[in-house]
Amino acid sequence: MAERELRGLLVDFGGVLTTNIWASFDRFCELENLERGTVLELFRGDGEALALLRSLERGAITDDDFERDFGEMLGVEPAGLIERLFGGLAPEPAMVAAVAAIRAAGIRTGLITNSWGMGIYERAPLHSFDATVISGDVGLHKPQPEIYRLGAERIGVPAQSCVFVDDLRENVAGAEAVGMTAILHRDPDATIAELERLFGLDLSS
Repeated sequence: MAERELRGLLVDFGGVLTTNIWASFDRFCELENLERGTVLELFRGDGEALALLRSLERGAITDDDFERDFGEMLGVEPAGLIERLFGGLAPEPAMVAAVAAIRAAGIRTGLITNSWGMGIYERAPLHSFDATVISGDVGLHKPQPEIYRLGAERIGVPAQSCVFVDDLRENVAGAEAVGMTAILHRDPDATIAELERLFGLDLSS
């Protein structure tokens, strides 16, 4: 077992409970006749694009607003843009099963995710969670400290007793800053092994 008692698990959705988001974006680029990496580079290198995404995550703009403005940046048809961006995303069965098993073992579980419009959560395994925090619903986004504290509060576990899993370093750092034990997700097998170690569970069955 871990040195401190860990009683809660908080996880991201896209890229943790699903396949890799950036791979889906690259598939989108191929279908739209854009260079691979175009979407990623826009968010990394264009402050306006990142600000647009943050506004969507906080629920400050509508899906249609985002699709119109981001479609213009990319030079693609805006209608249905979010759905096309995530067209290559699929569930990650091993991670979904691990979260369900951890909850069944008596660990409180929660979802903390930066939203890309609400439609994407129709495919999320929300039944596996005691509570959810979707950024567009609460007007916050990772890595703001308040969103992690809200997630911990909603599952009824102190932040210091929570494990957080995310595929982005900045979001992992945000969780650690409020006292959570954080895992940077890169591979389901490695993440599940670390969850087993932290919670003292066997998730193989």
